[in-house]
Amino acid sequence: MMFKHLEPYAGDPILGLNDAFQKDPRADKVNLSIGIYFDDEGRIPVLDCVKRAEAAMLAESGPKSYLPIEGAAAARQAVQGLLFGASHEAVTSGRVATLQTIGSSGGLRVGADFIKRWLPGSGVWVSDPTWDNHRAMFEGAGVAVHTYPYYDARTGGLRFAAMCEAIAALPPRSVVLLHACCHNPTGVDLSPAQWDALIPLLRERELLPYLDLAYQGYGDGIEEDAFAVRALAASGLSFFVANSFSKSMSVYGERAGALSVVCADAGEADLVLGQLKATVRRNYSSPGIHAAGIISRVLTDPALRGAWQADVAAMRERILSMRRQLHAVLSAKQPGRDFGYFLSQRGMFSYTGLSAAQVDRLKDEFGVYLVRSGRMCVAGLSTRNVERTAAAMAAVL
Repeated sequence: MMFKHLEPYAGDPILGLNDAFQKDPRADKVNLSIGIYFDDEGRIPVLDCVKRAEAAMLAESGPKSYLPIEGAAAARQAVQGLLFGASHEAVTSGRVATLQTIGSSGGLRVGADFIKRWLPGSGVWVSDPTWDNHRAMFEGAGVAVHTYPYYDARTGGLRFAAMCEAIAALPPRSVVLLHACCHNPTGVDLSPAQWDALIPLLRERELLPYLDLAYQGYGDGIEEDAFAVRALAASGLSFFVANSFSKSMSVYGERAGALSVVCADAGEADLVLGQLKATVRRNYSSPGIHAAGIISRVLTDPALRGAWQADVAAMRERILSMRRQLHAVLSAKQPGRDFGYFLSQRGMFSYTGLSAAQVDRLKDEFGVYLVRSGRMCVAGLSTRNVERTAAAMAAVL
């Protein structure tokens, strides 16, 4: 009876909801819960640029030794070019320490462990609300987690003044976790002007930003969605950024991600990289070869890079089209209500404004699955189900 005292695991609520969807026998059911991009036929796309990269990798297949702890050099360099631009001063001066990680989740947790070890008095502040796993990762590393104001339920927008007021009161060396674009779960982002106002506040208070960039390209574009990363790097602040290729390259199970830390100078970056490697060694030792090959080939081969950028643009435009169609049907069915937040929110997710009880009705009565917070994955909508979904939402409002 060595383990009888263990508490049962309640399961992840989103993955549990997805399991319930799979078991639902209704032919017209709609899955708007899990954060995966589906095409208009309801399929996870396999990007041609990824297939071509994999074909080249297979043709050159050789021994599969361990990668270095920090990952493949080509992939790490390609990530820096994507996030900062290859000619950015932070990159050319060598003051960015980058790891290839097991998805951005792996990067977030490695960073959390690093913060606990080397900034032991620092707590982390996350947006209210944020992705549920943010809290779990940092608390699991032993870091105290707090929240700052973010989402305005009244307007479906951002409580920017309240956010800045809360951040201005934080102790020095506090960690502030920020979504670089396409906020999960709300879809509400800071504008470039708001980033420009926030960054001096972060610097003045001696705070440590930690950016999560899981949806680059799904907001305004691949370059545009790196605005916060590049603005922070130009400001001279030190900060973390964890990024993922799961959505943008549709390679979820490959766990292709990275963690970058922007430092004051190259000497400090060497120290940080060394301790990040020590953190990884104590955990999973080294990342995967296949993910590294996909990332480096797609980002550095001009033909593959161009094809990938076109694919990301097409995915972004399809999501925007679904937002517009949902907004149009809901506005027609409930003309006295403002649904403009579906158009101003960006990326895969939106906060619908539905209560938990209304979400339960959607599932039970209409077979439309949302997270009980009211978060909707817009990428689960299609030309075949968007009108029915909008009608169901109007029925429970």
